[in-house]
Amino acid sequence: MDSTVQNLLLSGAQLTDAALERLLPSPDTLPHSIHRAMRHSTFAGGKRLRPILCMEAARMVSGGTTIPEGAPNLGAALEMIHTYSLIHDDLPALDNDDLRRGHPTCHVVFGEAIAILAGDALQTLAFQTIAALPTPPATTVAILREVSLAIGTGVGPNSPLPPGMIGGQVVDIESEGKQPTSELVESIHRAKTGALITTAIVSGGLYGLAQSHHNNHEDTITRLRTFGEKAGLAFQIVDDVLDMTQSSEELGKTAGKDTASIKATWPAVYGIDQSLKDANELIADAFEALIPFGEAATPLKSLAAYLVERKH
Repeated sequence: MDSTVQNLLLSGAQLTDAALERLLPSPDTLPHSIHRAMRHSTFAGGKRLRPILCMEAARMVSGGTTIPEGAPNLGAALEMIHTYSLIHDDLPALDNDDLRRGHPTCHVVFGEAIAILAGDALQTLAFQTIAALPTPPATTVAILREVSLAIGTGVGPNSPLPPGMIGGQVVDIESEGKQPTSELVESIHRAKTGALITTAIVSGGLYGLAQSHHNNHEDTITRLRTFGEKAGLAFQIVDDVLDMTQSSEELGKTAGKDTASIKATWPAVYGIDQSLKDANELIADAFEALIPFGEAATPLKSLAAYLVERKH
């Protein structure tokens, strides 16, 4: 791994974990079971990619050399949402998995009822955290709207929207066992995984804009959204490939479940070689969206490249 990316991941994870430690109730806070379950899954490891992408987008857009103050709290909120989705995704009613990030899943340790409630509590705390960000009210509302739409079912305030994370999970469940098509796989990936990665980058951009003197907000957000959509899809394509080629120990989760469940995955439609080629082309397209940001975009580009080069 490139040393620049290694430093970004290490420093970003440290900022995220410090924020999570501040924001999550201690294990000694009553009721003990729920808070210990929340912390079990949140601190079980993980690369913290979403908060890191969020913080680096905020840094790039703000024009500063350091992560803007308060941005780690936004990143932590996104990690709470991601963790809640993993807790629920692992439940017996969904993917029925007993291993996540190399540790027993939440319901295995604390039971299904507490695991469900731990996921609910993490999502609630995430929105509470975003509402308390040190941003102008208009920015806070914009971030709340962005995040809530990205994790929803595709129902917007004015008109139907592309499905978000939950909508993607529903399509994924209902398509299990069916012959995957290119259209089906792309729609699931863009919603189930890509939407949260995209909103991490866009919400970070919104946060950074509140700290900057940029005039062209609309173009900035459009470019960040394009970057996020391309990078998010590439990330999930590589995840599909790794599920087929790596062991459970390497992945930190049960390997081969997608194939065993006949899930709609990119390699199932295109094969492994074409999948990796597609992921690299998507990252190249993502890079193009950031050209106007010049050298300031280097950290985000390095992270995007890492998404397709990683082995776990």
